[in-house]
Amino acid sequence: MFQVAIDGPSGAGKSTIARAVAKKLDFIYVDTGALYRAVGWAALSRDIDYHNVEQVMPMLSQISVDLVYINGIQAVLLNGVDVSEEIRLPQSSMAASGVSAHPCVRDFLLNTQREIAEKNNVIMDGRDIGTVVLPNAHVKIFLTASAEKRAQRRLIELEDKGIATTYHEVLDDMIKRDYNDSHRAVAPLKPADNAIIIDTSELDLEQSIDAVYTTICSIVEK
Repeated sequence: MFQVAIDGPSGAGKSTIARAVAKKLDFIYVDTGALYRAVGWAALSRDIDYHNVEQVMPMLSQISVDLVYINGIQAVLLNGVDVSEEIRLPQSSMAASGVSAHPCVRDFLLNTQREIAEKNNVIMDGRDIGTVVLPNAHVKIFLTASAEKRAQRRLIELEDKGIATTYHEVLDDMIKRDYNDSHRAVAPLKPADNAIIIDTSELDLEQSIDAVYTTICSIVEK
């Protein structure tokens, strides 16, 4: 199976770009961030302090998190219930950052991610795909953009969903998430040693998709 790992900070457009490129290549798209968001949402809905590993660990035995594909579209199930909308709320994003710092959560989700990659040609995105989850991926890309540009894009997404917030609130959350993800003790956010870095700050969506697609194809052709 051919494996493409795409890592990068929150709001870099990983999901949108990876999904589009996977469709062009007829690969399975795997949004691992959605798995962590689901665990974060599970903690929030149970009034669990997601920073407290002693509260989070017992919860893991009570939940199941699955990725399913309905008409080619990925959906996230938490204990069999579709939570694809709930996990995109801003509070779910912060909760995901919190729970992802716990080794027990990363171990809980690791096998799920690897099993999908063993059975399918995949484009998998997240924070530590190229460094931890799929260290032998055929292509490793680190997708990034400035915090300001990422906040602008995320604000538009939230407004389209009817979620009231401000640019400064989104930017503050983005900066906090970046710090948490890059400074955690376990699997911190960083480019793999052999990753290709693509900065989309000055690219529109179609240009970003083309940059990632062209990069993958150039390696496949070798």
